[in-house]
Amino acid sequence: MMAVVGGRLATAAPASAYALDAFFAGQTTRAVALSPSGGRIAILEQLGTREQPRGVIDLLDAAAPEGQRRRIELGETAVEALEWANDRRLLVRVAIKRVIPGRKPPGSNLPGPSQTVISRRVVAMDHDTGDMVVLFEGERQRMRYSRDLGRVIDLLPDDPDHVLMTAWESDGVMGLHRVNIIDGKAERLERGNSATIGWQTHNGVAVLRRDVNTRWTVETIHARAPGETEWRFVRRSRIVDAPDFSWVGGGASPETVLVSARAEGEDVETIREMNLHSLAFGAPMQPRVGRDVLYGLMDARNRYLGAAYYGDRLEYEFAEVGLAAHHRAMNRFFDDDCDVHLSQVSDDRNRFIAYVEGPREPGSWYLYDKVARSMTNLGSRYALDFERLGGCELLSVQTRDGVLIEAYLTAPPNATPGPLVVMPHGGPEARDQRGYDRQVQVLAAQGWWVLQPNFRGSGGYGLAFAQEGWRRWGERMQEDVEDAVAQVVRDKGLDGDRVAIMGTSYGGYAALMGAVRRPDLYKAAISICGVSDLPDMLAWERRDDDTPTKEIYGFWKKRIGDPDTDALLLETASPRRRAADMVCPVLLVHGVDDRIVPAIQSRIMHSALRSAGKKVDYVEVPDAGHADWEAEVEKDLMERYVGLLRRAFA
Repeated sequence: MMAVVGGRLATAAPASAYALDAFFAGQTTRAVALSPSGGRIAILEQLGTREQPRGVIDLLDAAAPEGQRRRIELGETAVEALEWANDRRLLVRVAIKRVIPGRKPPGSNLPGPSQTVISRRVVAMDHDTGDMVVLFEGERQRMRYSRDLGRVIDLLPDDPDHVLMTAWESDGVMGLHRVNIIDGKAERLERGNSATIGWQTHNGVAVLRRDVNTRWTVETIHARAPGETEWRFVRRSRIVDAPDFSWVGGGASPETVLVSARAEGEDVETIREMNLHSLAFGAPMQPRVGRDVLYGLMDARNRYLGAAYYGDRLEYEFAEVGLAAHHRAMNRFFDDDCDVHLSQVSDDRNRFIAYVEGPREPGSWYLYDKVARSMTNLGSRYALDFERLGGCELLSVQTRDGVLIEAYLTAPPNATPGPLVVMPHGGPEARDQRGYDRQVQVLAAQGWWVLQPNFRGSGGYGLAFAQEGWRRWGERMQEDVEDAVAQVVRDKGLDGDRVAIMGTSYGGYAALMGAVRRPDLYKAAISICGVSDLPDMLAWERRDDDTPTKEIYGFWKKRIGDPDTDALLLETASPRRRAADMVCPVLLVHGVDDRIVPAIQSRIMHSALRSAGKKVDYVEVPDAGHADWEAEVEKDLMERYVGLLRRAFA
């Protein structure tokens, strides 16, 4: 029988839902790390306030995790990440915020707007003596001009005094450096070109190089086998939309690496070996039918343990068969209601650090000890009681043409039937999962149900499922959303007269198109960084595509439609061109600097709705891109969303 240490205790009676502010309280635990030997645990905590942050590290004996913690004070600093460089020294990434006063423009006595600059640094610390050194500390010029010196890419397990890090050179080119964690001194090993953003290494040797286009939407991957001097082209992979190639780790020999990739003619993405000389792929490792792999699981010595997939929840196909029973035991501890990520595994396979997240679990770290048969809570991201959050159910939805799709339905904490908010995901070749979603929980706390359908065209279910949505924007993909709404309203007894739709990116498009197609159904629509005009969006993609063969434009033309042959289809599926058909109030939100969906898409939608005499509000977020704004901005926006929905549901 497993011992419960620091586990979750149910309250005696149902508790009230949280107020909106509670979801935006600062994150407390930032990271948990198990030492290479598995003997010590370090916990990085963010204390203080947003204005006066204070970072600390708590150290404990992994054999007695409930024992006395020893605290190391890091001072007034914002902390972001933590890992062990070796059994003695810790690496801590800190963020330093500076406000640069605005300059006076010529002919004026008034200064311009100030600028907030965040610089990232890595501090190496001896956990026994407390001695600290900032990596790259001796390079004053680099410390002055480089804002990001916080990227450790290889801990070099066989070289305990060094790590590999990337850092920008003075001319704006990325370099790969071997950095001494005792004195902070660095030696450059590689110099990239103007497009290089990083390398992947195997046994301390750079074997893959990653270059990026100017929009940061496509990576070009080059490989170099040990002993070779020239980099060779491997492939291009999208960064944001439907990526199909990613690094996993080193292979069984110096000439091979493990990657996640979808080979030509295959339906699902899988883990496989890639030979650095021939660039050929090996056979799929632990594949699943109808499921794309999420990531590969490696141990501290860079040994492959298995592949992660999303089924009913996060699941692993283990290469080491004995690990499966222990992962099942961890899942049972959480009543099979959470995703249990194995973030670290000790060399002897006795101790595991698990990062646990679920609809009612915003994120916590646990130590699982196989020999002690115990599960110990080490820290949590947010202080939210799971009893006061909405539970989530996985549904099987039958569409109008008889196909089964999956959807997630989150109930309000009291589970009383009421209004429904449907939230189509972005991508569209992404997917929703049963994880913690702050937007969803804020809406559920208002007493509303939240539906997240994985419509045809979503990612994660293999290429064939994604292709079911190609050239079906505004049609089949919308029908799947509508069918999911109809099923949950019928089966759960929800209020079909109070339904709203909101989403981000493609989800914003789906919200607008939903309001066009079903003015009888939706009482409000919220589009965040959404597309509104498909011909204009495709023209922008073609104009802005800086890849050699217009690969980005070709990607979207294949999925949305060809302007030369599908002109009528694209116009019909463009909400801006059908603004007159919309009845419900609309809220548009967009980041000014969005490089994925340009803000002009929301501006022209706003103009079309105003010209048609419709109710519309538009919020443009300065210094923000594709819904990447700070938590304070998101909090203000959530208040707007909730306010609009309350009025619509009144």
